[in-house]
Amino acid sequence: MKRGQSSTPLNARAAAFVVVTGLSGAGKSHAIRALEDLGYFCVDNLPIALIPTFADLTLTPRADTRRAAVVVDVREGRGLSQFPAVYRRLKKQAKGRARLLFLEAADSVLVRRFSETRRPHPLAAGKSLAAAIGEERQMLQPIRRLADRVLDSSTLNVHELRRRILEMTGAADTVSPLAVSITSFGFRRGVPTDADLVFDVRFLPNPHFVTSLRRWSGRNARVARYVMRAPGARRFLQLTTALLRFLLPQYIAEGKAYLTIAIGCTGGRHRSVAIAEALAEKLKRVKGIHLRVRHRDVSEP
Repeated sequence: MKRGQSSTPLNARAAAFVVVTGLSGAGKSHAIRALEDLGYFCVDNLPIALIPTFADLTLTPRADTRRAAVVVDVREGRGLSQFPAVYRRLKKQAKGRARLLFLEAADSVLVRRFSETRRPHPLAAGKSLAAAIGEERQMLQPIRRLADRVLDSSTLNVHELRRRILEMTGAADTVSPLAVSITSFGFRRGVPTDADLVFDVRFLPNPHFVTSLRRWSGRNARVARYVMRAPGARRFLQLTTALLRFLLPQYIAEGKAYLTIAIGCTGGRHRSVAIAEALAEKLKRVKGIHLRVRHRDVSEP
């Protein structure tokens, strides 16, 4: 295996059992969290001797957990020598759907990361950090040679690393959709604390001052027509929809899990509700999102 090799998916199906290994500081923790988000049952630093038993419990047809991942590294100590034989057995157990991912990075990058986090290297006792990194590389060489994929994380940020991990395990297409909440609210009760994007529609005429409309909310067809008839309402909806159609794929690519779009007016019963409903209608066919609409203050007097 050569450093920086291609990270194309291993096959059309997501791996059933993933072993994450590699150098300390290369991103194993981020990798295991990415797999956990996909529904893998993850165990960090499981003793190598227990991996076959763990695989038996997770890969059988009767198991509740059908995908699992473990982290193996130098914390295992002398037990590392058992890993090649254990991994060959695991490949047979998983019927070809076991994957060994090896993460590494340049020495200078690893030194910087340890300096920034102030974490001790597991082999640093009595030696310099550079010497510990060199010793770890040597200890892990037999495992690196077995790896299905080797990933150099030197130039990757957290989001790029996550995407590469998902691609390597064949799970890039199984990522959960972005959960998008469109929330209407009234400014008099404050902006929702979970709001990521806030739009103020108080520039629109207020149905509250129309006697025949006051008692109804923005979900009422007459109120909605009144709001959308206002100069600028349709233009606002058009521009906001265009902005969100651009932003949503960017958030998905960055691995964002939740997005709350808050639409506010004075009381949160008329204008914000009507616009929130209209915006949801425009966005409901955007791919890669799970959309819901919530009206926080619609029932307030």
